[in-house]
Formats: sequence, C-alpha cells, structure tokens
Amino acid sequence: MPRVKGGTVTRKRRKKIIKLSKGYYGSKHTLFKTAKEQVMKSYTYAYRDRRQKKRDFRRLWVTRINAAARMNGLSYSTLIHGLKLAGIEMNRKMLADLAVTDAAAFTAIADQAKDALNK
Repeated sequence: MPRVKGGTVTRKRRKKIIKLSKGYYGSKHTLFKTAKEQVMKSYTYAYRDRRQKKRDFRRLWVTRINAAARMNGLSYSTLIHGLKLAGIEMNRKMLADLAVTDAAAFTAIADQAKDALNK
C-alpha cells in the first residue's frame, strides 16, 4: 500500500482553526489542540447566547416599561393588564421605545390603560 502524506490537507485544517482562534489569550491562539478546544467552546457559547440575547432584551424592555409606568402611577403588571382590557396590542419593544423617546405618548397610552382598568 502506498504511503499517503496528508500534509497540505492537515495544514489547511489546522490553519483554519488557528485563524478562528485569533485574539484568544495565551496558548489558546497559538497551539492547535488548545485552540481547537477553545473554538469548539466558543461555538457553544455563541449558540447559547443567540437565544439568551432575546431574553436579555425582553428583560431590558420590561424594566424600562416598569420605570415609565411607575412614573404614571401604575405598576408594570397593571399597565399590561390595562392595555389588554383597552384592546391596545403593542409589543414590549415598542412600548419601551416610547417610554425612552416619547414620554408624552407613553403617558397617553398609560392613561388609556388606567381608564380601561377603572371601567
């Protein structure tokens, strides 16, 4: 059986991993074995955090809405309940944006929620 030297293929595969590990601390960006381990770990972090990013943003929006709602004499949960009763379908991202950029519009929405709660 003839001898097969896989030098170019192996080098290409290793260089690809080393290139992906650029910027890592210590031997994680120079040694192939540790670089490969760290790149694989980094891929798992990236996969996980693509999902966590959605949770983090929702938490931020809820916090902003709660702060603005309390300025208008409501808690977050009563505001959301009032909006549902009033038939206002607005997602949390837009509500949080209104709370930050346009306080008058948010106050108008909060007043509508209050009216719906009082009926």
